[in-house]
Order: sequence, then C-alpha cells, then structure tokens
Amino acid sequence: MRSSPTAIHVDDQHLAATIAAPSTRMPGLLFVHGWNGSQKRDLIRAKEIAALGCICLTFDMRGHGDLEGLRADTTREHNLNDVLAAYDRLACHPEVDRSAIAVVGSSYGGYLASILTALRPVRWLALRVPALYRDEHWETPKGSLDRADLDLYRSQVVPPEDNRALGACTQFEGDVLIVESEHDRLVPHPNIVSYIGAFRRARSMTYRVIEGADHALSNVTHRRAYSTLLTHWTSEMVLGARRRPGDLEPMGAEPYALASPG
Repeated sequence: MRSSPTAIHVDDQHLAATIAAPSTRMPGLLFVHGWNGSQKRDLIRAKEIAALGCICLTFDMRGHGDLEGLRADTTREHNLNDVLAAYDRLACHPEVDRSAIAVVGSSYGGYLASILTALRPVRWLALRVPALYRDEHWETPKGSLDRADLDLYRSQVVPPEDNRALGACTQFEGDVLIVESEHDRLVPHPNIVSYIGAFRRARSMTYRVIEGADHALSNVTHRRAYSTLLTHWTSEMVLGARRRPGDLEPMGAEPYALASPG
C-alpha cells in the first residue's frame, strides 16, 4: 500500500487529504536449484507462490538444463555468477519491489544463495538442506571436488569464520527458513547446525524437519510437504510483512511431521 498527500479545493479553502492506493510493485522470489537439479521442480512451486501475488524467477545454472554439456568445467565461481545474473534480471523487472526480494535455495543452491546475501539485497532467505563446501579450491570444477572430504567436512559443526557462506549468514538481518530432511545422507544434521548457528542477526528463524525424507525428496509425499511448508512460510513472511509491517512473529523451531496415511 502506498499513500501520497494531496489537497481538495473547496471555495477558497484547501482541504488536506491523502490518496491511498495498492502498491504497483510486488515481492520477487528467486529460486536456485541444487547440483544435478534444474528449474523443473522449482517451477511448480514458483507457480503456486506467484498465484499469491509474487513475481518468481526460476532458471537453470551452467552445467544443467540446456547447458549440461558444460558441467565438467563448471566451477562455483561460474554458478555464483549465474545466480547474480538471475537476481539482477529479477530485480530489474518493472513490477518487482527491489526492497522485497526473497531467495529460495536447495542444497548447492542454498550454499550459493547464502553467499548471494552478502552481494545483493535479500530480505527473506529460504534454505532447504543447504550444503557446505570448503573455501579452498573455489575455481576447481565443482563436480571434481573430493566427495569423501566433503562428507567429512559436513559431518562436523563449522565455525562461521571459517566458511564464506556461513560468514555471509552472520551478516544477514532478514527472515530465514531452514528445512532439513530427516534421513539426509548428503547434508547431515551437523551441517544444518552450522547454518542455524551462523544466523546470529536474523530477524526470525524458522527451522523445520521433514520426517522420513531423504536429501532429494524422492518421495512425492515429502515433496508436497515441502511445497506446502514453503508456500505457508512465504505467505506469512513475504506477503504478511506487506500487510502488517513490523508485526510478524517467527514460526518457531519444530519438526514438520507428516500425517500418517489413512
């Protein structure tokens, strides 16, 4: 909602008045998929959230989609540049409110989205199973990183001072959603704890565990649970903030339990 002062002329008088009108711009949401992923699943969720009154952008990073042939040479630097370019495309959309941009990242995309917050204005950040990578070998092709070393790195709680993505998280002052999969073998619980501990200045923190889910949400029931959770959080945080500025409460930190079938 925007308002502007005006005056109403009656006889020799000027009556003070204010015109209130709906905002002509809407929040923007950028989706960042994970390694070996694509915009395909993000697009389904983007359409659901766009129906709420947001402008969403999904895209395929280098090494994925039509550019899958570049995967062997794609580095984290390449993909971070892809994310920056996608953010800038969304932010320059004439109907997007640049002060109201949310970023949704999954796994590798959550890692890149966290770094993005130190380089571009982000008001809301949703991370599903955000992965961690050592700062070393930044320009090594991502697919060539040592998998055993990554597993070891993620199995321990990492201090924010020792990691670029976590360091960016310590400076983030917006609202955060972190979603963990209960049976995640690629991003174990200590990795998630590293992210949670890094958001020291966040306005609110919402943490959920999708019970029974694996890293990729290979079960359709778990995918639906995540979509419902993301849509609810977006409605509460992104759209709710525009209806009631400064009057939001965090959702808390509880497991997101699935109802038993039947």
